Amino acid sequence: MVERRGIGTILTHLALILGVAVLCFPIYLAFVGSTLSHDEILSVPMPLWPGGQMVENYSQALAAGTQVPVARMLFNSMVMAIGIAAGKIIISILSAYAIVYFRFPFRMLAFWAIFMTLMLPVEVRIVPTYEVAASLGMLNSYSGLILPLIASATATFLYRQFFLTVPEELAEAARVDGAGPVRFFKDILLPLSRTNTAALFVILFIYGWNQYLWPLLVTTRPEMNTVVIGLQQMMPSADDYGNWPVTMAAAILAILPPVAVVVFMQRLFIKGLIESEK
Repeated sequence: MVERRGIGTILTHLALILGVAVLCFPIYLAFVGSTLSHDEILSVPMPLWPGGQMVENYSQALAAGTQVPVARMLFNSMVMAIGIAAGKIIISILSAYAIVYFRFPFRMLAFWAIFMTLMLPVEVRIVPTYEVAASLGMLNSYSGLILPLIASATATFLYRQFFLTVPEELAEAARVDGAGPVRFFKDILLPLSRTNTAALFVILFIYGWNQYLWPLLVTTRPEMNTVVIGLQQMMPSADDYGNWPVTMAAAILAILPPVAVVVFMQRLFIKGLIESEK
């Protein structure tokens, strides 16, 4: 059967193509800038086609950067983003499991206390959080970058809402078969939560990767800088022209890991947002 396509469908696709072009054009300009020489990128107008300095600029960014190589800052950001995402998921799924399937005093009070922390983002509690991290000796360390940010009321709430939709008959059947709480959690709830966990991992990974304020405060040694901080340090100031080709190369390298996570996990990410595997 041949599907009829009206003018509305054509206009919708044109609007989508225009939106994608508007969003991607700055990224394309950054990529073009990362392949040009210093004189070419400062020329007016700047060329809109890639140049011949791509290998040199990216090699210089990875090996040199500013104070530390971009490769080192990418590694720091990767450790921080994976640690935050994994830590948030582990803590949230365990706390949601305890709130939904265990009966203990002040259970709902504990849940609402967790949920109310949504009104206290990191920026609000930054001073006491920094004081605790400093007193525990976590400055300039991966634990200092990760641990203060791994609590997540949002992920706890989402897991709790998902667990409430799991049929009670599954818990009863597991109890009849002699499965304890750990086995029920490992063999039933974790597989059912696979798509939700994948969707949360993508969101939380990007959240951790884009962190700026907390790494800026908790790291004072250049070798512990994340790539977001490194990009800010590479920006020219005052009358300094800076090394824009290398800066653009570092910017392109900085967006590759989040893009890769979204691309490779897009199927599970979409299923986690729109489906329930039960």
